[in-house]
Amino acid sequence: MSKVKIIDIPDFNDFRGGMSVIEKDVIPFEIKRVFYIYNVTKDCSRGGHAHIEHLTFLVALNGSFDVTLIDNEEKKIEIKLDKPNKGLLVPNMVWHELNNFSNESVCLVLASDIHKEEDYIRDFSKFIKK
Repeated sequence: MSKVKIIDIPDFNDFRGGMSVIEKDVIPFEIKRVFYIYNVTKDCSRGGHAHIEHLTFLVALNGSFDVTLIDNEEKKIEIKLDKPNKGLLVPNMVWHELNNFSNESVCLVLASDIHKEEDYIRDFSKFIKK
């Protein structure tokens, strides 16, 4: 779990409000896919998988949600994301589930690769055996 980390996103604030910028070396990979998750009801979760190779970076653009992370030794941590200037780096081979979405929350996901189904481990018991 040592590679899981919260990364500060540079932000700029003045009388007009705030602006956060992700560029250059803010995250440790080249962004190849961007998507966002929204309108998730309180009793639903997202994620529920691990990636064999690719990395993800999660940001709560609006509202909040919890991220449960489990490595293949079954070490578990939970992190609440609720600030648009902080992101969570999820390395490969870490199971992650997003839940407890607040009303109107939006989760931005930046990924190190395009969607490749063969990169996903969606069965937790198979993940633990790796």
